[in-house]
Amino acid sequence: MATLKTRSEIEDKYKWRLEDIYEDEKLWEEDYNKVKELLKEIVKFKGKINTSKDLLSVLKLHDEIGIMAGKVFVYARMRRDEDNTNTKYQALADKAMRLNIEVMSTTSFIVPEILSIDTQKLMEMINECEELKIYQHYFEDLIRFKPHVLSPEEEKILAEAETIAESVSNIYTMLNNADMKFPTIKDENGEEVELTHGNFIRFMQSKDRNVRMAAFNAMYDTYEKFINTFSSTMAGNIKKDIFYAKTRKYNSSLEASLFEDNINVEVYDNLIETVHNRLNLLHRYVSLKKKLLGLYELHMYDLYVPLIQEYDKKFTYEEALELVLEGLKPIGDEYISLLKKGFNSRWIDVYENRGKTSGAYSWGTYGTHPYVLLNYQGKLNDVFTIAHEMGHSLHTYYSNSTQPYIYAGYKIFVAEVASTCNEALLMDYLLKNSKDEKEKLYLLNHFFEEFRGTIYRQVMFAEFEKYAHEIAEKGESITPEVLCKKYYDLNKLYYGDDIVVDEGISYEWARIPHFYRNFYVYKYATGFSAAIAISQMILNEGEKAVQRYKEFLKSGSSDYPLNLLKKAGVDLTTPKPVNEALDVFERLLDEFGKML
Repeated sequence: MATLKTRSEIEDKYKWRLEDIYEDEKLWEEDYNKVKELLKEIVKFKGKINTSKDLLSVLKLHDEIGIMAGKVFVYARMRRDEDNTNTKYQALADKAMRLNIEVMSTTSFIVPEILSIDTQKLMEMINECEELKIYQHYFEDLIRFKPHVLSPEEEKILAEAETIAESVSNIYTMLNNADMKFPTIKDENGEEVELTHGNFIRFMQSKDRNVRMAAFNAMYDTYEKFINTFSSTMAGNIKKDIFYAKTRKYNSSLEASLFEDNINVEVYDNLIETVHNRLNLLHRYVSLKKKLLGLYELHMYDLYVPLIQEYDKKFTYEEALELVLEGLKPIGDEYISLLKKGFNSRWIDVYENRGKTSGAYSWGTYGTHPYVLLNYQGKLNDVFTIAHEMGHSLHTYYSNSTQPYIYAGYKIFVAEVASTCNEALLMDYLLKNSKDEKEKLYLLNHFFEEFRGTIYRQVMFAEFEKYAHEIAEKGESITPEVLCKKYYDLNKLYYGDDIVVDEGISYEWARIPHFYRNFYVYKYATGFSAAIAISQMILNEGEKAVQRYKEFLKSGSSDYPLNLLKKAGVDLTTPKPVNEALDVFERLLDEFGKML
């Protein structure tokens, strides 16, 4: 039996080099202590930010603390991620976490104090000090929030109430992940297996239809039993959103959520409307799936099963890197050179080892290069994961290299654009160069599921979330019947007439944790659409589009997300990017149809 290797058994060339952050732990300890000392310095500014000199000093000191505390935290957490059983790094990560909480707590006076300065006076302070000009966008953003910031006493009450407000989400998490148990079902071999959140999608992708149906029914029969409680947690969470929106003088909870990124409510509404106008493509895909699976009736539990049986070609890690380099050539020599630098300079931790954190991520800290954690298995999906995570990493690299610390980090709204753009370009390369028809069909199926899951499904979630908040804002009751009926009707609308919308799907909303991060899901659809649109521009326009895209990658958070995307040629205030993404979906559906 093959056993998992220990960390020491993995070759160094397949491990990231965290020594690029700190050569040894002694240097880490020095920075940790420096942060502690700097916190004693910054607190002396409390109540004394009266001049442009004070303002500049406190902001520069805040940046210095942020950079150093970031290094301390990232290094410790990534060391722990190498092997979570290593008690030395468990302790180091805990110590770093406590330091960062102390940093947030100690520096929390800065924003309220800046906002307490009269706007006219603040502008004068900025104008009389050249070095403060770098913070111009930061100040503008703070001033934008001013009408929604309360008195210090009221802000203190709201901050203290946060733990109570978050209890609804915590109750949901505990019920959904800890207390709720699912029944056993029979797997493909006729053996009894307990259904879990972790194995549900695997069962839904099973070639055995009885297994799919059993998993679907067991999952949603269980949710039905708890639906009154889930309805109560959903209602409580929505009331929390409404309370904060009203208290901070927003017109709606949707407006309050979008205000963070300076996005107008129309962008959200236009996204839903645009997708409604192109539902015919999803209906066509559903119809194609029904035909290919050879089913008299297609049910909701058939949606996840691949159209093409698992394509099991294996790729060595080195082959995967070559494919990624070939696929991303359209972004130009400089980008490829940076990719090679990352591949050859040990930015990536490649293979699974005992105790290593699962999954994949790109991370890093200002002042050093980014890092990628993988658990590479050699499947085609793993090749896409490399392209995806290196998209994040090079976005971070460009941003950190170009922007001052205050603007280096980019917003979640744009975070998935670079990673998905890389995936789309790699997909285009593989489709154009595949000589194996089965591989090509498998690739198309993989891409179709991205469109279904990231545009259509997330927009359906977004529409459901908007409806639930709106009825509560009108003073109507949020009952299980109301939520289940709306969710069922949306599934009928989105998936069309060629599928039997099973009653059980009406309970699916209860298992979606994203509904407890208000108005978050739409960002998946906008980010995916923007990425597909950019990848098409790069393929069709070449260097001109590449330069626009790089300008976006270098911008960090130096402007608002919609303005940054406009630099790349994507205007999400119009339906164009979403329609362009769905045009790609339509073209590939045509191609798929011709191959069958």
